[in-house]
Amino acid sequence: MFNYASPESRGISTASIKKYIAHLEDSGLSTHSLIIARGNDIVFERYWKPFGPDFLHRLYSVTKSFVGIAMGFLIDEGKVSLDDPISVYFPAECAENPDENIKKQTIRHMLTMSTAINPSVWSWLARKHEDRVADYFTPRGASEYPSDNFFRYDSTGSFILGALIERVSGMELTDYLGEKLFKRLGIEKYECLKCPGGHSWSDSALLMRPFDLLKVARFMLNGGSIDGEQILSADYVREATSALVDTSDYGFDTLTEQGYGYLIWRTKRNSFFFNGMGCQLAICSPDKDMILIYNGDNQGCDIAKSLIIDGYFTMVYDEASDVALPEYDGEPIPDDFRLFAVRGEKTSDLELSVGNERYIAEKNPIGISEFSLHFGKECIFRYVRKGREMIIPFGMCENVFSYFPEEGYSDTVGGKPAAGNRYKCAASAAWRNAHQLLLRVQIIDKYFGNLGISFSFRGDKAVIRMVKIAEDFLQGYNGIINAVRAT
Repeated sequence: MFNYASPESRGISTASIKKYIAHLEDSGLSTHSLIIARGNDIVFERYWKPFGPDFLHRLYSVTKSFVGIAMGFLIDEGKVSLDDPISVYFPAECAENPDENIKKQTIRHMLTMSTAINPSVWSWLARKHEDRVADYFTPRGASEYPSDNFFRYDSTGSFILGALIERVSGMELTDYLGEKLFKRLGIEKYECLKCPGGHSWSDSALLMRPFDLLKVARFMLNGGSIDGEQILSADYVREATSALVDTSDYGFDTLTEQGYGYLIWRTKRNSFFFNGMGCQLAICSPDKDMILIYNGDNQGCDIAKSLIIDGYFTMVYDEASDVALPEYDGEPIPDDFRLFAVRGEKTSDLELSVGNERYIAEKNPIGISEFSLHFGKECIFRYVRKGREMIIPFGMCENVFSYFPEEGYSDTVGGKPAAGNRYKCAASAAWRNAHQLLLRVQIIDKYFGNLGISFSFRGDKAVIRMVKIAEDFLQGYNGIINAVRAT
C-alpha cells in the first residue's frame, strides 16, 4: 500500500522536515514516533528510542475514530441506522432512567457528541462501577437540554457506541474491525484493553503500531476505498470527516474549533484528524494529499497539540510543492532520536551536601516518611511510602529505564487492580537552579502518564512537590512534603 520515497520527490523539502523536528525538540515535547506521507509514499518515518516500529502504541481517544469507522460498516450492513434511539439497543439499562432526553439520544447524536448527557470523562473510574455500560445510564438527575443542540465532549458516549457495535455484531470491536477493515489493510497486530463488564475500552484503549494507524488514515483520506475498491460508503466517510457540529464556545479559530464529524475532528487547512490524549494524532489533508502521524505523551502541556499541528502546517505542509524539488544533498536527518529527558545542569555543588543524606518527612498527603537521593554513576531516589521502601533509578539529563515501584495498577482491564502489575517507566533529572532538582518519571507502557518531582533544598530542610498527570494511576502522588535532614 505504501512505498518509501525521498521528500523532494514528493515536493517536500528535507530542510523543512529538519526544521520541524528541531521545533519539536526545542519545545521539549515527548515524541515517540513521527511519520509523514504524501499519497502512497512515506517521505519520513522515525521512532524515538526506546520506541520502535513494532511497539503497539496506546492511541487513547483516537480509538473513538475507529468506533466511528466501525459504525459506518454496521450501517452499511443495514444492522443499525443513524437515527435509531440508543434506547433500542440498551432497553434494560434505559428502563431505570427516567430522563427522556437520554432515551431519545440517537446514534447520530452520539457520533457527533451532541448528546444530552455530560458525564465526567473518567467518572466511571472514580466510581469503580462493575459494568461501565450500566454506569452510563445510571440516573444522575435530569439532563440540561435535549440532544442535537450543542457539541459537548462525551467520551463515555463513544464507549457506549463501541458496546453497541459489539452487541449488534456479536463480535469484539477489534474482531469486527479486523474482519471488515484490518485484514484488508494488512494490519495484523493490535489490541484493545477492556472495561468492567467485559466491554472493549472503545473510547480510549486501542493499541496499534504507528504505521498501521497510517494505513487507516490513508483509507479514510481515500474516501473509504482500498486499491480502488469501495469498502465503506463514500457518503458516510464524507459525512464522518465533515464539520457536522460546531465545536467553538467563544468563536476562537483554534485547531479544535473547526467542527466535528462522526467521532472525527476537523482542523485547519481543510483537514480532518484523529485526536488522542497526550498527542496521538493522525492528520489527513485532502488538498495536498498529505498525512501526519504523531505519537507521544505530552500530558500536562496544554499547548503541545498546537505546537505539533501548527508547526507541521507552517513548516512542512505550507511549504510543500505540487512538483518535485531538487534532491537534498545536505546532512541527513538523524535516525537515533531518544525519548525526551529533563534539561538543566548535570551536576551541582549541592550534591556534596544533600547526596546520600537521609531526610525525615513531616506527615504529608503522599504518605512518604523519609527519602534520600544518591548521585554518581547510578542515581537513585529512595523513599519510604506507607511503610514500604521504594526506589526510582534516574539519569542526569538522560533517561534510565526501569519499572515504577508501585504495584497493582490496572493491566488489561481499566480501573481493575492487577496484583503485582508494574508499569515500565523512564526517569531523568536535572538541576534547574542552585537549590532545585527536577526529576521526571514518564510511564511508557499500555498506559502513559507523567510524574514531576521537584526537590528544593535550603540548609538542613528540604521540600518536595509532586505533581502527576495520569488517568487512574499514580494516585496519591500529588502534594507537598516538608522534610529535615536526619541528625
